[in-house]
Amino acid sequence: MESEEFEEDAMKAVADVAAQWEATCEVLGGLVSKDAYQRWFRASRLVAVDDSKAVIAVPNDIHQVWIETNYMPELATAVAETMEGVRGVRLVVEDKLQEILKAEAPAADQAAPARTAPAVQAGGEVSFEKRLKTSGLQPQFTLENFVVGANSQFAHAACEAVGKRKGPGYNPLFIHGGSGLGKTHLMQAIGQEWLRGVPASRVVYLTCEKFTNEFIDAVRKGDLERFRKRYRSAELMLIDDVQFIGGKERSQEEFFHTFNSLLDGRCQVILTSDRPASEIKNLEPRLVSRFECGLTVEIQPPVFETRLAILQKKRDEWKVKVEEGIVRFLAERIRSNVRRLEGALMRVATFASLAGERVTEERVEHLLRDLLREETGKQVTVDAIQRAVADHFDVRLADMTSRRRPASIAFPRQIAMYLSRTLTKQSLMEIGEAFGGRDHGTVIHAVKRITSQMETDSSTRDAVGIIETSLRR
Repeated sequence: MESEEFEEDAMKAVADVAAQWEATCEVLGGLVSKDAYQRWFRASRLVAVDDSKAVIAVPNDIHQVWIETNYMPELATAVAETMEGVRGVRLVVEDKLQEILKAEAPAADQAAPARTAPAVQAGGEVSFEKRLKTSGLQPQFTLENFVVGANSQFAHAACEAVGKRKGPGYNPLFIHGGSGLGKTHLMQAIGQEWLRGVPASRVVYLTCEKFTNEFIDAVRKGDLERFRKRYRSAELMLIDDVQFIGGKERSQEEFFHTFNSLLDGRCQVILTSDRPASEIKNLEPRLVSRFECGLTVEIQPPVFETRLAILQKKRDEWKVKVEEGIVRFLAERIRSNVRRLEGALMRVATFASLAGERVTEERVEHLLRDLLREETGKQVTVDAIQRAVADHFDVRLADMTSRRRPASIAFPRQIAMYLSRTLTKQSLMEIGEAFGGRDHGTVIHAVKRITSQMETDSSTRDAVGIIETSLRR
């Protein structure tokens, strides 16, 4: 009798899971294209729901990586709408499912339902995976799997020193560089090193946007004390994309006091930004000063050898079959950032897997025509340069052509002339004409001044680099 009841309960549980997944797929179908749903989700299934997380099985590694890279927000939204109390999603490859679930099942009850990794191990000790999750860290971001090149050698060494607590303290450590170059990877790797060294460490990772949103929510609810206590008690604070706080006066005020409280309490602080602190728009000088009082390191776009090593490592990690010649082709043609490199490799590997045919360079040219077109560089015009410079320095576009000569306007205008000379095919006369009818001598003077200043002044060099990168996107 008990056996029949158990079987009935098991069948009901299976039916419930299937119904949940069917409802989720219905919502998901409205969030992604029909082709994307058929290609990436039709063969997936819901395995279990546990610890507020849905465990979803996918056919292979390519499906897992592609969904995690491109559709996780949509999948998480669909799950949240159809499964009450569930806010997380975990993808598991079908072939590895039983092995993973068996390894994670409680030792005292191997027949227990499939579940996510237990929060507590034998002896009551919290697992490393649970500590990572509680801290907001992703397990794949480690120092070991970060490919170091000339573009990131100094930044990696600094992060390793902070993570392993070797040498002098760098507090705060400020990491800046363009999008997709590995800032978040290195920052989170520091957090993992701290938790490995001292498991009881209170490590907190969050984006600056989340900090701001939570602060606004705390003000609205009249719960600022709880908000402050949560963050000011951290031992390692990792704040991503700090440029987001620019122009938000009240958030900057709270951020400043939180920041001071953390440093005074000997908390290690790591910050990332897409630009140097001095280049963040509408950031209070006192915050700029605090951000720059520790160590500042930059990550630059990777050179060919580093790009090739990154692609080779990802190919092996994802267990995909892409010929070495195609990998070298990708490394040569895609230069802007690591995220785009990985996306290109995934697109090529997916095509090779689904189409079942050999991938040639001509086929890659067609598959990646949008990326390669952008990498080749769009046509940069003097008008676009003037707009970009005016936006970066927060001056009026009309100031680019006006006769006004205060330093706050003359300097950006000279940078715009320099970029017009180096990034366009316009003559000196044509550039001068575009800047309010100035003569070619004025343009020559601007180019010489900015060239000279870039050799001695890092802030000028950084400003020119940021504007040039934005123009080539």
